[in-house]
Amino acid sequence: MRLRCLSMFTRIFLAFTALTFVAFGLWSITDPVGMTARLGVTAGGVSGVFEMRGIYGGVSLGAAMLCALGAVRSRFEFAGLCFIAAYMGGYVLGRAASFAYGDTALASNWQFAGFELVMFGVATWLVARKA
Repeated sequence: MRLRCLSMFTRIFLAFTALTFVAFGLWSITDPVGMTARLGVTAGGVSGVFEMRGIYGGVSLGAAMLCALGAVRSRFEFAGLCFIAAYMGGYVLGRAASFAYGDTALASNWQFAGFELVMFGVATWLVARKA
């Protein structure tokens, strides 16, 4: 029973993560200037908006596909969880470096950082249970 609960939780977590990546990816593709403005960032230069759509939008939609695949196919669960742990862990490391350097951020940046930390923690915990 406990193993089935963990498996169900894993699939729900992967599905939830896929949905958040879809939402962020679509927002980044359809309104990259608004998305970055919400974070206090401006997309400058000739290729700024082009890169925002590709990096934030395209990568997020690709991540959503991997997480969704893990939610519906058990053989892809571990790959999806490892991706989330690595991806969110990278954000956590970057945010920690910013904190150490004394960088400032908007409240919305800290909300994203908190979300990333929780997602990293949950994914890492699930990876440890599956390994």
